[in-house]
Amino acid sequence: MRVGIFSLIIAYVLSQFYRAFLAVMTPALKADLGASPEDLARASGAWFLVFALMQLPVGWALDNIGPKRLAASLLAIGGGGGALFFANATQPDHVLYAMMLIGVGCSPVLMASYFIFARTYSASVFGTLAGMVIGFGALGNIAGALPLALAVESFGWRACLWALAVVTLVVAAAILLTVQDPPKAEHEGDRKGSVLDLLKLPALWAIFPIMFVNYSAAAGLRGSWAGPFMRDIYGMDATGIGWVTMGIALAMVVGNFAYGPLDRLFGTRKWVIFIGNMIAVGFVFALWAMPSSGVWTVALLMAAIGLFASSFPLIMAHGRSFYPPHLVGRGVTLMNMVGIGGVGFFQFSSATVFKSAQAAEGANIVTPYQTVILYFAVPMLVGCLLYLFSQDRTD
Repeated sequence: MRVGIFSLIIAYVLSQFYRAFLAVMTPALKADLGASPEDLARASGAWFLVFALMQLPVGWALDNIGPKRLAASLLAIGGGGGALFFANATQPDHVLYAMMLIGVGCSPVLMASYFIFARTYSASVFGTLAGMVIGFGALGNIAGALPLALAVESFGWRACLWALAVVTLVVAAAILLTVQDPPKAEHEGDRKGSVLDLLKLPALWAIFPIMFVNYSAAAGLRGSWAGPFMRDIYGMDATGIGWVTMGIALAMVVGNFAYGPLDRLFGTRKWVIFIGNMIAVGFVFALWAMPSSGVWTVALLMAAIGLFASSFPLIMAHGRSFYPPHLVGRGVTLMNMVGIGGVGFFQFSSATVFKSAQAAEGANIVTPYQTVILYFAVPMLVGCLLYLFSQDRTD
């Protein structure tokens, strides 16, 4: 089981890499394919939207088929196949389609590990284990920053994608060989249910809003907008962008590990999540107000957003505390769909927001980026305020 969990964590490292690597590749894809910031934002958003839509069938499959075959097959076909398609791209639309395929491939890997945790370990440690997986998985976020920038400059982006395709196929094979499906809970086979039963739980509806917006700014900056932002406003090349995005990635690693045990330390999930996210909202508004305040200030603000907006595993644990045992698979995937769907929605639509602001401002290069940042900030604030109506539960 431990070796299997390790394989799933490596797969999640790839998932984190794929969702964030476009920002660093911005200069190369613009030069070779003519890809604009809007093209890459849509491609990144499509990854999240497809990933989110896959959560409903993934949840059913986890409960009925098991994590091993599901994660191995989708990662090989979608992840490996998508990387190969990307490596042969000749126009921006090909990047969009490749990212959609990769989103399908990555969709089950995190939930497969969460499903095993929920079936195998006590609910009281679910948040810590969930944070551990995301924390280690965020190494992919780091790899998709400066290391990728250096690799692209040394070998070219196509060679990097070919290498990623091979690695993805190897990891899929490792999952098939090492992961063990957990046993079903006692009498679970006699109980039926669906996502509709979960949607009837009032407690979840107070958690959905913050789940929808929590990750949007951090993922949006790390995965799409930090690259064009630093290139257009500060004239940075791929290496400089790599340093900035690596700072965000490292902050997110620290945040994921830090949030995990805080519910047990303070005896509350709700207030840890609320206070942490309100701090993150404050930093997003600060970035909106000071986009031209200097490279170091902007880089530190982006890193701070990544740090305090990394409460995803604790929000997952909060939702997990209300699921009935026979709907754990569909429960964790439903919550994940809401969170990743929110990221996809804001990523995809932020391209239109940027383009509209750019057309309105003409030659002003800063205001369109400020508009996108504000577009992330206001919904985050609303989500936090709605979360105040949630019921605290710490198992």
